Amino acid sequence: MKYQAVVFDFDYTLGDSTEGILSSVRYGMERLGRGPMERESVRRTIGLSLQETYRALTGDSSGEQAEKFAAYFREQADKVMVGHTELFPDTMELLQALKGRGMRAGIVTTKYHYRIDAILEKCHAAEYIDLIVGGEDVSAPKPDPEGLFLVLETWGLPREQVLYVGDSAVDAKTADAAGVDFAGVTTGTAAKEELEKYPCIGVYRELSALKKALMI
Repeated sequence: MKYQAVVFDFDYTLGDSTEGILSSVRYGMERLGRGPMERESVRRTIGLSLQETYRALTGDSSGEQAEKFAAYFREQADKVMVGHTELFPDTMELLQALKGRGMRAGIVTTKYHYRIDAILEKCHAAEYIDLIVGGEDVSAPKPDPEGLFLVLETWGLPREQVLYVGDSAVDAKTADAAGVDFAGVTTGTAAKEELEKYPCIGVYRELSALKKALMI
């Protein structure tokens, strides 16, 4: 196999944090005096930075308000996010298979590093992840390729030996900007047709289908 490492997005790729995110978004908006946010509207923002989430949901370009929202979101997320996040049923099987083949596994996400650590510990998956790049580890969020560049530098691997897996157009753009291969999964809000607009080795219904395609 050409790949020596597989790097994953987290939300809607490895796991589901919908309820924690929904609670945190609604809390932040309520603190700013805004009305309740519709569930599907919030789901479509998952994977964006907190500031981009605020702008997408409100149409307000105010940087000051976006930062206030981000602070309120974090306040609530620190209370509810880990408890309201679960890995997808086939996540552990894939991570264990990668480990068994001697391949590295990493995560590049807009979610905070410390929160990913806590989620992986809760789900007994920490031993299968070799590197995490969270939102606080980079100066610019995806689709800026800084996170993937950090992975390549840390592991000392050429781009062609690393695969990035994600569920959104943002993830596809991130992989393209970094010059690494991309595999899409439709476990989020993006349809197969949307992900296929970007360079990719394939788009799969779920991680178990990707595992079969990679023959691991």
